[in-house]
Amino acid sequence: MTALDATDRNILRLLRLDARMSNAKLAAEVGLSPSACLRRIKIMEKTGVIRGYTALLDTSNADAMIAVIINITLERQTEDYLDRFEAAVRRHPEIRECFLMTGGSDYLLRVEVANAGEFERIHKEILSALPGVLRIHSSFSIRNVLATRTKGRR
Repeated sequence: MTALDATDRNILRLLRLDARMSNAKLAAEVGLSPSACLRRIKIMEKTGVIRGYTALLDTSNADAMIAVIINITLERQTEDYLDRFEAAVRRHPEIRECFLMTGGSDYLLRVEVANAGEFERIHKEILSALPGVLRIHSSFSIRNVLATRTKGRR
């Protein structure tokens, strides 16, 4: 897909606010016919602009997972080290997000665990075994303050 135009960006903005918005309502909001709107969404899904949809859960629930934010520093920042690390991260579904960073660490990872014991297993079996890792610094979240931008708070 070529560069996104203003209509595509508007569709994405609205989907970020409410991914369950009906196609008819979305089309009306952006000034397209429902078929044209759906066609644009399908193209953005096919090309990977839209990678998926998710549900935001109430983290005050007793069964809620604990988010762990992990800063990773690599031994070296060469293209080979970065490529090997990123390929290894993609093989572990326990790692929910991975960001290449500027600043004090090379990568920021997010995992979700039920308890400290589960994180210990992930630390030993996965994080410590990732290629090129020099340092791992982990922080457990206390609570989620903001998960996404929404129109209204419930």
